Amino acid sequence: MTAVHPLHSICPYFAMFPPGFVERYVLAFTEPGDVVFDPFSGRGTTVFESLLLNRRAYGLDINPVAACVSGAKADPPTVAALLRRIAQLREQFSDMGVAQVPNTEFFEACFAPSTLKQIVFLRNSLNWTSSKVDRFIAAMALGCLHGESHKSLNCFSNRMPRTISTKPDYSVRWWAANGYEAPVRDVFDILAAQVKFRFARGVPSISGEARLGDVRNATAMFRKLQGAVQLVVTSPPYLDTTDYGEDQWLRLWFLGGAERPKGRIFADARHGTSQAYWAFLTAAWTGIAGLLAPNCTIVIRIGGMSFAPADLEEGVYTSLRNGLGCNSLEIVQPLNVSEIRNRQTNVFRPGTKGKRVEYDFVLRAA
Repeated sequence: MTAVHPLHSICPYFAMFPPGFVERYVLAFTEPGDVVFDPFSGRGTTVFESLLLNRRAYGLDINPVAACVSGAKADPPTVAALLRRIAQLREQFSDMGVAQVPNTEFFEACFAPSTLKQIVFLRNSLNWTSSKVDRFIAAMALGCLHGESHKSLNCFSNRMPRTISTKPDYSVRWWAANGYEAPVRDVFDILAAQVKFRFARGVPSISGEARLGDVRNATAMFRKLQGAVQLVVTSPPYLDTTDYGEDQWLRLWFLGGAERPKGRIFADARHGTSQAYWAFLTAAWTGIAGLLAPNCTIVIRIGGMSFAPADLEEGVYTSLRNGLGCNSLEIVQPLNVSEIRNRQTNVFRPGTKGKRVEYDFVLRAA
C-alpha cells in the first residue's frame, strides 16, 4: 500500500473511510481505465484514490460541503492558478475591505476579529460552483475553517473538532468555561501554504468529476456513464448517527448557508426510523441502477446504532435486490465487521462514547 496522498486530507468528513479501503477494492475488481462511482461521495476518497490508480472516477453528493470537496479533488487546478488567485483575493481584500461580519456571540467567540473579516470576504468572493480554482480554495478553507487550533496553526477557529461543527450555544459555553480564546490567523497565508503542501506529490494524470445532486437522480445526471460503471465503493448515511445539516452547519454557512444550524435539510441525512431508511436506500440503488455495467461489484460500508447485525444484513440485501431489480445477490467477500475508534467527538461532546460498529459488504447483482 502506497503512502496517503496529502490531497486526501484537505477536509475531514464524518464517517469517512481511509484511502486504503478504496485502493484494496479498486485493485481487486477493476483495470486501469475502468469506471468507479461513489453515489455518496463525502470528502471524495473513492474518486480521488481511483484517479490516483488511473481509473475514471465520478461522484455525487447532495451536501454542498461534500460536493465542493469531492469536486475540488476530482479536478484540481494548477498550483500557479491557485497562488495567483489567492494573491488576487488578498489584494482585493486590502483595497476593498469587507462586508459586515455576523454579529452573534458565536462568531465573536469562534474567530478573532481580523480573521473573521477575511473569512467573510472569502465567503462573499469565491464562486465555488462555477470556477474550479475558487472551488479548490473553498475546499481548503472548509478544511481549515474549524479545528483543534491549539494543536495546529492551520485552523482558523477557536477550539473545535475538525470533523464536525459543534452547535453555537454549546460552543460558546464550552469556550467560556475553559477560558479558550480564538487565535489570530491570516487566512491568506494559511491557504497559500496549504497549496504548496497539498500539491507536494503532484496530482493524478487524469481528472474526474463530482457533482452536487440527489443520488436518486444519478442515472439522469450521469448519462454518459450508463452501463459503464464497473465498481461502486460507497458509504451511505448511517441511521441515527449524524445529521449533516446540523453537524456541518459552519461549513455550510461558509458556502452561503444560514448563520445557525438547521437540521434535516438534506433528503439523505439522518432518518428517524429503519423503515424510512431502507426505503431511502432502495430508492438510492434504483437511482444508480442504470449506470452499472453487467457484473458490477458494489462495495458498501454502512453502520448505525439502531441495527442488530442480522437486521442490517437483511436491510442491505433487500434494498439492493429491490432497488437494482435483481432476484439475488452474489456475495463476493464475507461480511467484515469493525469497531469505530478514536472518534473526535468524544473530546468535544460528552456522552458520545458508545461503541459503534461498521459493516463492509462486497456484492454483485445476479
